[in-house]
Amino acid sequence: MDYTRTARWMSVFAVVLLGIGIGAGAYTLVYARGASYLLDDPQACVNCHVMREQFDGWEKSSHHAVATCNDCHVAHGPVSKWLTKAENGFHHSVAFTFQNFHEPIQIRESSSLLLQSNCVRCHADITDAITWNHPKTRDRCVRCHDSVGHGPSR
Repeated sequence: MDYTRTARWMSVFAVVLLGIGIGAGAYTLVYARGASYLLDDPQACVNCHVMREQFDGWEKSSHHAVATCNDCHVAHGPVSKWLTKAENGFHHSVAFTFQNFHEPIQIRESSSLLLQSNCVRCHADITDAITWNHPKTRDRCVRCHDSVGHGPSR
């Protein structure tokens, strides 16, 4: 057995795999406008047609002038922000690549908890007075205020 020849073929194989990975990654980044997700522009959220209704609703909502998608749907710590974006990006990529998302699109439980946390954080002057005595109201603001972030439904 010629170890030099085997090592050479293994190196070629590794380079080809690396090239395929870089090529597929670059294509996906360009095709899916991946760099736009690093910004705070709500237009990034409609790169996928499935979010058009939510975006249109947000434009009509009371939050349009004061909050972007990231204000409500992304953590606000310096590290947790990027971890949330990475986690959401991974889940979105898998869901849209394999077309296995619920229609109409639904928020995941972990994202719903983050949304709730951001409601309470941003509206602390109001929510502190409400939640300190009523722990059940900490459940989900959007249960009653479902049209605030994405406008009136239909």
